[in-house]
Amino acid sequence: MRKVLLAFLVFSSFVFAETYHVSKDEIGLIRKVKVYKEPKWIASIKVRSGTEIFFCSPKSMFEFYHRPGKWPEYNVKADNDMRLFVTDFITLEKIDGRAAFYVYGSRSISPAGDDLVAFKTKKNAQRFADANNGKRVFAFKDVSSALVNYLNGNL
Repeated sequence: MRKVLLAFLVFSSFVFAETYHVSKDEIGLIRKVKVYKEPKWIASIKVRSGTEIFFCSPKSMFEFYHRPGKWPEYNVKADNDMRLFVTDFITLEKIDGRAAFYVYGSRSISPAGDDLVAFKTKKNAQRFADANNGKRVFAFKDVSSALVNYLNGNL
C-alpha cells in the first residue's frame, strides 16, 4: 500500500506541478526580451495589485526585488507586497522563489548573461553545481544586491 501511495504522490507532483504559460508577446521588465524563448530561465513577481511582472532570469528578478522603488508604477512598499517565483531548471516547474536554491558561477548563461540557476531542492542545486562548475549554492536570503551587481559586472 505504501508503494502505491508513494507512486501516486510522485506521479501527481508531476501532473499537478505548475509551469509558466506565457504569451509570445510577454516581455521581461529588466532586459526587454521575450521570456517564452528561454523557459528554463523565466522568473516572475506577483505584486499586491495582482499584476505578475515577468523576468528573463532569476538575476533580473532579484534586481527588481532589491530595488522595487525604481519602478514606482508597481506600488511595492514592503517585502510582503511581492510573491516571487522562478523556474526549476530541471523540471521547468514554477516554484516559490523564496524557497528556491540558486547556483552561482556555473557554465549556464541566461539571456541576462551570468546568472543564478534556480532549483526547488538544495540537493538538485548541488548536483547541478558539481556537474557544471558551479561555485556555490545560495538560499534566497543569501542572494544580496552586491552579488547581483557583481553578476552584472558592476563592482
